[in-house]
Amino acid sequence: MVEDLDPKSPDAGVPAHFGDPMREQRLLETAVGLVDRSNRDVIAVPGEERASWLHTLTTQHLTDLSKGEASELLVLSPNGHVEQHAFITEDGETAWLDTEPGAGAGLLKYLTMMRFFTKVEPRDASSELAVLSLVGPGAADLVPGLAEPRVGAVPGPKFAAGSVPPEPTSLYSVRDFEGGLARRVPLGVDLLVPRAAKTAVIEKLGVARAGLWAYEAVRVAARTPRLGWETDHRTIPPEAGLLAAGVHLDKGCYRGQETVARVHHLGKPPRRLVLLHLDGIASDHPPVQGTPVELDGRAIGFIGTAVRHHELGMIALAVLKRNVADDARLIVGESAAAVDPA
Repeated sequence: MVEDLDPKSPDAGVPAHFGDPMREQRLLETAVGLVDRSNRDVIAVPGEERASWLHTLTTQHLTDLSKGEASELLVLSPNGHVEQHAFITEDGETAWLDTEPGAGAGLLKYLTMMRFFTKVEPRDASSELAVLSLVGPGAADLVPGLAEPRVGAVPGPKFAAGSVPPEPTSLYSVRDFEGGLARRVPLGVDLLVPRAAKTAVIEKLGVARAGLWAYEAVRVAARTPRLGWETDHRTIPPEAGLLAAGVHLDKGCYRGQETVARVHHLGKPPRRLVLLHLDGIASDHPPVQGTPVELDGRAIGFIGTAVRHHELGMIALAVLKRNVADDARLIVGESAAAVDPA
């Protein structure tokens, strides 16, 4: 039985599960499963100046990104708040940016506005490429030839100038795959395939299917943030765990850089991303995104993504005030919550 997500959900358009979400979670954590994430928006950026242009507009170091490489990037507001997050995948002729469902229009609008006389031609490519994800420890065996993903550690606030290499902070291996591209990422392998060939690729792979519910459970357990779920209008990159993969701290100017540099070198972000264990919440009624997390009757953060995990029970990624202790007795709705300190 295939069950689709609620049409009102931001993730509408892809299967929620295939009859047994808990079994599908175990599959993704112990073997390999195929998840349809084709509702992600895709933007194509061809043009000979694309690398240097995207380097100046985003938080990532992209001037030397070459064919067969991928990374992650952010677009910030002038005040350093996170506006966009995307994966960038380079095939030698075009930089492909894939982002959250519904976020592509805003990203494309910004890129188009900043084009000026640069030799680039950004366009909506969501009808051209679809994103599928092979998730689990066996994913790389199905697409050989991809190097291990690399996400650099965030340097200390007093690192020496030039000590951070002039390359992306996250670097993912890419190869051609079935008329599209395969990209090695921390959770497995993402496939960017021609949308018209999506069904044929799924059938040819012959991999057991898993729905987005299972994928989200694995993502939350791995403490991987998601734009629009673990972010709000005030989020700066270090608050949502986006600094290591998406921000280069030793590159030239970009919009919002002053905030990022000031917080990193002179202080600490006012909030932090944590994994919460939730007690007494029915599995069919997880708290929705934005639900307040309270301490002593006052809100000290919000729920990002809440899921039922096959081993951990009800868990959630949440953004809390930094000064909240790990052993604080928190409340979500009428239920207890506790920070996982690991």
